[in-house]
Amino acid sequence: MLFSSIPFLFYFLPIVLGLYFLVPRLGKNLVLLLASLFFYWWGEPRYVVLMLATIAFAYICGLLIDRFRGTGWSKVFLAVSVAGELAVLGYFKYADFFLDTVNAVLRTEFPLLAIALPIGISFYTFQTLSYTIDVYRGTVAVQRSPLKLATYVALFPQLIAGPIVRYSTVERELAQRRTSLNDLSEGLSRFVLGLSKKVLIANQLGALASLLRESGDPSVLMYWTIAVAFTLQIYFDFSGYSDMAVGLGRIFGFHFLENFNYPFIAKSITEFWRRWHISLSSWFRDYVYIPLGGSRCGRWRQMANIFVVWLLTGLWHGAAWNFVLWGLYFALFLILEKFWLKRFLERLPGMLQHGYLLLAVVFSFVIFNGSGLSGAAADLAGMLGISGAPLLSQSALYYVSSYGVLMLLAAVGATPLPKMAVARFSASGMGEKVMTVVQPVALLALLAACTAYLVDGSFNPFLYFRF
Repeated sequence: MLFSSIPFLFYFLPIVLGLYFLVPRLGKNLVLLLASLFFYWWGEPRYVVLMLATIAFAYICGLLIDRFRGTGWSKVFLAVSVAGELAVLGYFKYADFFLDTVNAVLRTEFPLLAIALPIGISFYTFQTLSYTIDVYRGTVAVQRSPLKLATYVALFPQLIAGPIVRYSTVERELAQRRTSLNDLSEGLSRFVLGLSKKVLIANQLGALASLLRESGDPSVLMYWTIAVAFTLQIYFDFSGYSDMAVGLGRIFGFHFLENFNYPFIAKSITEFWRRWHISLSSWFRDYVYIPLGGSRCGRWRQMANIFVVWLLTGLWHGAAWNFVLWGLYFALFLILEKFWLKRFLERLPGMLQHGYLLLAVVFSFVIFNGSGLSGAAADLAGMLGISGAPLLSQSALYYVSSYGVLMLLAAVGATPLPKMAVARFSASGMGEKVMTVVQPVALLALLAACTAYLVDGSFNPFLYFRF
């Protein structure tokens, strides 16, 4: 079930909200858990048991780690937990990738397993991993209530596409929380804005890229337009989903951490990854990079650590070689910046730093979005003008002129400028009064526009479902 769907917006969510606020405090976690299981069952009925088994495994391992704390057995049960959860993730997500690679390299014919990827498995596996690791480290207390742990893992606002919420973030709120009128107002506003980013911007940019692909009229302009459209689409798609998740969490009394912080205003790849998918990059930092030694070792070891982290980051996004290349691409840039490029970049004018960042990111998402390595290579060749395609084409000019305003609005909307303008206007005496009336009217108008698009059955994919 998508957040950006009629069944979720007008059936599932109102019913869950009604039940949640009607039941007494002790029943709220149960309502959320049952609602979350139904939410997951709607899209993945076969794999609800798998998710529950993962939760039960993490729950038992957490108890055993805590029970034998201070002994060697605690580390053994941590290893069992990590190995077991990664084995499940590896089987469902990477088994066919491994077999396909072996067949290609060794010219064998092992049959592929054709395993359907459980929705959200990468996200909830990382959540249970962080829970058992933090219990072992002593940074969180073991959760003795299976209901509370299950509610944390299965919580539907962040279940299928993140952000990756750590147990430490919601530990206290699982036991006791309340929703104030301000929480309700802020949560609903954030949800509607996220929904609008997804439906009114990301979906339309995705439609533009699809139309250009299907036009059969390639040109350098077409390849660049697709690249820029997809880069903006994936930002508004995923950041919009994160906004909806944060907003829903706020409504139910949870305070999830931010997952995006205007990444396109960064001046380096290093800064970009402090702003893009923050929950993932910080997870790999805390649970992989630092345990490997981080930056506390020699230069060559640091380089190796960065390559390991970004190889895993690429694989986390998908079982395909273009994702591996995408991860290693960023590893190379991060190593270059860390050891050589940083001082050079800092001496450049700000606009040139931004230009470097934007070009590097656009090319990275061409690799990310490619249909395998050959597809990514073809798109890059088209952008660089070495594919034989002309500079311009009639279809590209037509679609660029038709969608030009949308792309400009998306580019501006990906910066803090709109938020700053609203905040500045609201800070004035008259502006505050005007916004009291305008804000709810604008939110209702956005919700109505999103509903109209969804009723119409318009293009409505969600990119991160495949991860």
